[in-house]
This record gives sequence, C-alpha cells and structure tokens, in this order.
Amino acid sequence: MHKPLRIATVTAACAVAGAVLYATGAASAGQSTANSTHEPYNIGVLAKDIDAYYGTTLDADGVYQASPDSPYAADLARVDAAAKKQIDRAARTAHHKHTRPAVVFDIDDTLLLSLDYEKKNNYGYDGATWAAYVDRADRPAVPGSPELARYADKKGVEVFYNSGLGEAQRAAAVENLKKAGADVNLDASHMFLKDKANPPSYLAHCATPGSWTCTTVQYKAGTRRHIERDLGYDVVANFGDQYSDLQGGYADRTYKLPNPTYFVE
Repeated sequence: MHKPLRIATVTAACAVAGAVLYATGAASAGQSTANSTHEPYNIGVLAKDIDAYYGTTLDADGVYQASPDSPYAADLARVDAAAKKQIDRAARTAHHKHTRPAVVFDIDDTLLLSLDYEKKNNYGYDGATWAAYVDRADRPAVPGSPELARYADKKGVEVFYNSGLGEAQRAAAVENLKKAGADVNLDASHMFLKDKANPPSYLAHCATPGSWTCTTVQYKAGTRRHIERDLGYDVVANFGDQYSDLQGGYADRTYKLPNPTYFVE
C-alpha cells in the first residue's frame, strides 16, 4: 500500500467525526487540506486528538488497540447499520428480480486495523517496515467489518475484496482476514490485489506487464468495472477508508469508513 500523504494532510478528519456515508458522485467534506493557505493544525495536538478518537490503548501484548467505546467505534457502527439496510434491500431485489448483487471491501483499515503500525511509526511510512508488518498477519479487525462481510454472505450477496496490497502479500492477507473473522470468499477470483508484473487485461488502459501507471482510483474503479461488466454482478455497496477507494463509479452506494491517520490519493 503506497501512502504518499501522511498525517499532516488529514487535519479535518477528526473534526468531521471520521465516518462519512455518501452516494457516488456526492461531495466529500474534509477530503484534503493540502492546498490550504492558513497555518496547519499542530501535528502534536492532532496526534493526541487521534488517540482520543480511537480511544487508543496499549494491550498486554504491547499492541495499540482501538477502544470498543471510542468515537471511532461509534462512527463505524453507524456506517455498518446503514450498510446492512442496503444489503437487505439488495437481497430482497435479488430474490424477486434474480439479480446478482455484490459488495466490495478494501482491506487495509477497512477490514484490518493498522493503528499499531501508525502509532509505532509516528504516522510515517516505510515500504520495508510496512511489508514486514503485513506479513506478520496479526492485525486486529476493524470493529464490525468482518461481521458485515459475513452478514452480506449470509444474505446471498457476493463478497469481493479490492485492495492496494501487492500480489506477493496475498498469503498473509488471507491468513490475517481468517484470523480477524472475515473468512468469506478469500480465493483469487474474489480477492483482487495489485499485480504489477502481470496486470489483468481489464486494466490495460493504465497497466501492462512491466509498466504500471494506474492511480488508486483507476485501479479500484477498473476492478469494480470488471466485477460488474465481466463477471456480471451489481456492486450494491463499496466500502473503503479512503476516498480513492470509492471514487470512479461502478457501485450503487459507497461507504466511507473513518481513518484520520493517512490519506491515499
């Protein structure tokens, strides 16, 4: 996962209480303040605000966890409640009209929480340490998200994953998702990861073998387009912690999960 813009670019996230639910094409408040001309939010104070938002605590194993009583958990619960209503509607429609509804989940900080990495790296990013962290396959779940994936599956709504993790990290991602309780459709035909060496033909507009120029939006929207046009599903809900997870169309509804620790364009 490439994280080009870190903590200084997300100063509005806590102020808008993190969780944002919006329809495709709607305005996205608090998306970026990178072009602001006034003095930015003090980074030390912002770090304290992020801790308060997550209810950050250090557990007995030395891992930073989000509190189940935190504002973060409350915002996630509101997103989950709205999403379950959408899944229920899609399931009813599928029953009567014989459609093929699907939901699409990002992985990092949508299903698996990387708060411990963020805290211990002072909200910075290094490719080598991030890869090692992912390979440990021991991230805790984002509260409620694995349950939401299982809920969709139980309702007969197909579950897909659309992640910025690399193909080399597939085994670790599958192992971690199983541990976190998101043990639904973890095969290669449902979990889409970046394969820069051999990109799929449906991304030919921005990726060919040995040449990857896809932006996050191009990659993720292109994958959803493949799910709809090539695989024949209707993506009724798309979940992500970044606006770039959600933009580009090919989803009936988009659900923004809170993440005030980094910003991916």
